[in-house]
Amino acid sequence: MVAHAGKALLLCVVLCLAACAQVPVTGRSQLSLIPQQQLISMSFQQYSAFKSENRGKIVTGTPEARMVQRVGVRIQRAVEAYMRQHRLESQLAGYKWEFNLADTEDVNAWAMPGGKVMVYRGLLPVTRDETGLAVVLGHEIGHAVANHGGERMSQQFATQLGGMALAAALREKSHTTQALWMTAFGLGSTVGVILPYSRLQENEADRLGLIFMAMAGYDPREALPFWKRMAQQGGGAKMPEFLSTHPTDAARMRNIQALMPEALRYYRK
Repeated sequence: MVAHAGKALLLCVVLCLAACAQVPVTGRSQLSLIPQQQLISMSFQQYSAFKSENRGKIVTGTPEARMVQRVGVRIQRAVEAYMRQHRLESQLAGYKWEFNLADTEDVNAWAMPGGKVMVYRGLLPVTRDETGLAVVLGHEIGHAVANHGGERMSQQFATQLGGMALAAALREKSHTTQALWMTAFGLGSTVGVILPYSRLQENEADRLGLIFMAMAGYDPREALPFWKRMAQQGGGAKMPEFLSTHPTDAARMRNIQALMPEALRYYRK
């Protein structure tokens, strides 16, 4: 039994060492056990399922829906330009960009591998205008481009399955795989392992988002007023930072302030 556990641990370590990738812009090494094309395929399936389940709530043809499309495409072009400039086009292989607005009061937006983006109507009063929306889309697309979801899922596989059941789990699309998928693209759950990475990923997404929105012609300085408005949405007492997947409001503001000189170098009106 001990020998078997030792072999399993060795296999996991070797697998993890062999499966490192780098985050664009930051250059941080990240665990990437799942092939990008598999992630993108799963993303497309989940996105299509969401649209089917919410068919009556997907908004098209309205000024708000057109704004989501317009801002999304501008951010998309900025991302593609950045990746070309840094010879990272291969990291966008298989992307099929899509920007939709869902008629729900939730204050939320998300992006998935492959460029699938959803904005909830309840967010728009907080974004207020195109620049505010660009802050959100830049941030969420930053998560997708940095493969944060894939990284979270890889961490979950490595910790829960020891890396050994990866191929089988993906092939069979078991309940475990589905649960890991939802966790990876939602909230982390393990204090001390998953959550610190989630906060790190949030900071990276802020950095990428500021650069992408600046390249798209949106003033990155508007990120601070937007996040202040978002903080006001939270209401009463906040969860301690060490138990949260997101940085505290004050920590995020400090991080954005520190990143602003870099972002402004990319800004052209």
